[in-house]
Amino acid sequence: MVLAVLGAWHVGTTRSGRYRRRALWGWLVLALVVLWPVGDLAASVSLSVATAQRLVIMLFAAPMFVMSVSTQRLVSLTRPAWVDAVTRRLAHPALSMAVVTVVGTLTLSTPVVDEGARSNVFRVLTLAVVLMCGIILWIPALGVMPGAKRLSPVGRAGFIFVASLVVTSLSFVWIFARHSLYPGLHGQHSLLHMTPLLDQQLAGFVAKLGSYLPMWAVAFTIFSRADDAGVAVEETPLHWADVERQLLRIDRHRARLERRNGRGGEGASERGVQ
Repeated sequence: MVLAVLGAWHVGTTRSGRYRRRALWGWLVLALVVLWPVGDLAASVSLSVATAQRLVIMLFAAPMFVMSVSTQRLVSLTRPAWVDAVTRRLAHPALSMAVVTVVGTLTLSTPVVDEGARSNVFRVLTLAVVLMCGIILWIPALGVMPGAKRLSPVGRAGFIFVASLVVTSLSFVWIFARHSLYPGLHGQHSLLHMTPLLDQQLAGFVAKLGSYLPMWAVAFTIFSRADDAGVAVEETPLHWADVERQLLRIDRHRARLERRNGRGGEGASERGVQ
């Protein structure tokens, strides 16, 4: 019901047909991987299904949601000073990659997965964090945030390529582990006809191939489209929304200086009278 309400609100408040279709696809795919049967298998049975679930959320649903918001709406949503400060920092490639790697790894750690197998609320919160990680990952990759650091096409392609290598840090541990690391997952043999250890090793290969293939394809597409369009792949694009946001920041900085100088002048006058 929550997915239906949020999806209907998102799609209903999106005016353009192109953006509406992206929002609809994002919610449909998100529902497909979090509801029964995939959601139940990922919750308490199979690590490989849980890994595939998180990859679909991060690599399909999240970019669909990012691309479903128009530039005008992004300008409005990120206009408050604190929102602008947060999004500008998260749009930095290094910080974005670090946050996604650390937080994404934690969502697949043994305590988090085992607790999610026991608690529906905890599992929903974990998947919400995974979705946020996906959005943070694609903000610099898609270069849509007004006033944030925009990468050139070759920079975006390189960022996506490197991110595909970094965000699967646990896959080697799963492949080479000698025993199952997730006691909270059970029933692999009866439902999937495999041992817990085999399921864990399969999850490592799912993580590698499930991130490498789609992200490398996206990186190649970004590079080739820019080259076909005659855009210099090493140049950083500049949009009017970026100029407007920079002017707004200058006005805010000037206002802060004026308030600070005003308070300083009043304090100096009071000390002089005393």
